[in-house]
Amino acid sequence: MTQPMLLISILLEMVVAALGIALAIRKKKKYGWFIALTFILYIFYDLANLFPLTVSQDFLSFIFFAATASILWAIWNIFLEA
Repeated sequence: MTQPMLLISILLEMVVAALGIALAIRKKKKYGWFIALTFILYIFYDLANLFPLTVSQDFLSFIFFAATASILWAIWNIFLEA
């Protein structure tokens, strides 16, 4: 992914994280926190790839796994609600 596209992606992830927080606070949907957590973790992951941060690949793999588990929990709860 090119740097400008990665920066746009990070900005979009920030918007989604903010909307997840709004969903949790304003609509009282607990899964909003997990949506926000997912995209906050994606932001960290992308920033670690964009800048020369001294983060191990194992830690980045864990971050990606945690984000996937978080969105799975959120989607499962949305599914149960619908």
